[in-house]
Amino acid sequence: MARFTCPLSSSTTDIVILSIFVLLLRSSLFVSAVIGDPSTIILHPPHAGSNRHTMFLPLFPSPPNSSRISSFSGNGKSRRHLQKSDTSRPNARMALHDDLLLHGYYTTRLWIGSPPQKFALIVDTGSTVTYVPCITCEQCGKHQDPKFDPDSSTTYQPVKCNIDCTCDYERKQCVYERQYAEMSSSSGVLGEDIVSFGNRSELSPQRAIFGCENAETGDLYSQHADGIMGLGRGDLSIVDQLVDRGVISDSFSLCYGGMDIGGGAMVLGSVSPPSGMIYAYSDPVRSPYYNIELKELRVAGKRLPLSPSVFDGKHGTVLDSGTTYAYLPEAAFLAFKEAVLKELHTVKQIRGPDPSYNDICFSGAGSDASQLMKIFPKVEMVFGKGHKLTLSPENYLFRHSRVHGAYCLGVFQNGKDPTTLLGGIIVRNTFVMYDREHDKIGFWKTNCSDLWARLHNSGAPSSDMSPSPSPMGTPGHISPGSKVGSIIFYMFLNLKYSKLEPHIIELTELIAQGLHVNISQVYLLDFTWEGNESLTIWSITPPKPYEYMSNTTASNIIARIAEGEIKLPKRFGKYRISNWFIESDPNRTWVKNYMGVMIVFILILIFGVAGVVGWWFWRQKRPGGGILYRPVDSVVYEQELQPL
Repeated sequence: MARFTCPLSSSTTDIVILSIFVLLLRSSLFVSAVIGDPSTIILHPPHAGSNRHTMFLPLFPSPPNSSRISSFSGNGKSRRHLQKSDTSRPNARMALHDDLLLHGYYTTRLWIGSPPQKFALIVDTGSTVTYVPCITCEQCGKHQDPKFDPDSSTTYQPVKCNIDCTCDYERKQCVYERQYAEMSSSSGVLGEDIVSFGNRSELSPQRAIFGCENAETGDLYSQHADGIMGLGRGDLSIVDQLVDRGVISDSFSLCYGGMDIGGGAMVLGSVSPPSGMIYAYSDPVRSPYYNIELKELRVAGKRLPLSPSVFDGKHGTVLDSGTTYAYLPEAAFLAFKEAVLKELHTVKQIRGPDPSYNDICFSGAGSDASQLMKIFPKVEMVFGKGHKLTLSPENYLFRHSRVHGAYCLGVFQNGKDPTTLLGGIIVRNTFVMYDREHDKIGFWKTNCSDLWARLHNSGAPSSDMSPSPSPMGTPGHISPGSKVGSIIFYMFLNLKYSKLEPHIIELTELIAQGLHVNISQVYLLDFTWEGNESLTIWSITPPKPYEYMSNTTASNIIARIAEGEIKLPKRFGKYRISNWFIESDPNRTWVKNYMGVMIVFILILIFGVAGVVGWWFWRQKRPGGGILYRPVDSVVYEQELQPL
């Protein structure tokens, strides 16, 4: 879990003290002052519990002087709630990348500036600021994309110092700072520029305020992702800024892919809710987090013997996309663990992958995640008014990294903190709609890897689990259990092949760069041409020969192909991808095809030679060692001496 520090100006100290006092009365929030800096407030969230690829990026209330944008009118009411939902407003529909348990987060792509500069940002409902590394940052790590260069953008403007923000030492520009419990931090200046959401989005580019990092430490320094996309409640949140401008409705949605698949979909703005969506009330006044009204838990249809108040301690039940696992209060965790153990009969409890943690793991379940329902019980979360959300095993289990076919509980005790924290594992393969305008959060079980294509082709997610037909197939979706030997795609270029042929090697390098693979993985399988157009057929293979590509890696490559991430210079002309598909067997040369026969032949040869050598040594070890002895009384024939 993270913590947030905010240096306060003297003009707002009274307001902040009053706000903290109210929070203490309502939610028993633990507040302390930094030694040597009494004006800095630290909010301590729940204990982390485990650090294995786990992200803790929760929401904290923005300070009153957090930015020059204000979403409140003079009467103290939010202007957003005075606006009525308008289904005609466009949406920003974006793909999600990476995998929650492999990387600890999901990312989306955001383009900032003119011309646009691309960034991979962690999607976090618990953060209120969107920030990327600035080119002037000397204390930033090496991330996925180049740092943001304000001087290269013709539309960039610094947010000048004003009474509604924290200013730098020269009082020229607004600054921000975020610190996290695992000792990572981000700080920098605030700027404003045009933000684009990709060519798949209906929403046109919009001006927005974001952080330009000058320093980062800890996990933020070492992570592959470039920065954070803040979706929490706060003036600097990208959602709040778009809502305040009236360009989207006060809603957004996330859909995380399932176990071993990754990817998913994200929508800024509202979509028509599908039939069968389960809603939970979310009280924006109760806590600064996205909380839900959880009343009880059931395991295998049996209610845990817990009072509803167990899930209402401190901040209540918090839904946080930036946290990987789920964390329950002590009483709820012990009851949940005991109930799950009682339902398991065919698996054996084993040690976890990391001896530093007392993980609860089980072996003997098999590697096919789709069969886990036959072994592990279903879990139900019951909200207010009796609405129930059913969780499958992938919503509370993660794979054991060292034992094949073993799984561990992804639900932990939240130390002594009474807050219930539900991370991304709980909502895998669940379409989650954060309907902030109506103070509710909706849940709908679906295949999130398919949802991206359906959201792009229609205005609302369909209740049909099968994907909609698309000329590009289903971007990023690989069926569970599929073996990916290679990815094949067709590329049409508006260029004569005679002009294309000398640049094939360069084209190969550009494809490898756009798909984030090594050039050794990219092969030109075939080509043809007609008039001024050339057709090339390409294959993307696994990094190592004879091996399969992981489903997550394949999904990310396919998503990049579908999103047009292959960037070509003007001399290649325009291009389009007409089709893609996967092959279950890795691409094989003649040597690979007959490798099995060659190996058998070599083994036979080795065993044959070993047999002859062994027979010779056996003869040598026999009495006499292979030398023929004659009886002492035998006749010895005279032998003629040979000349030297």
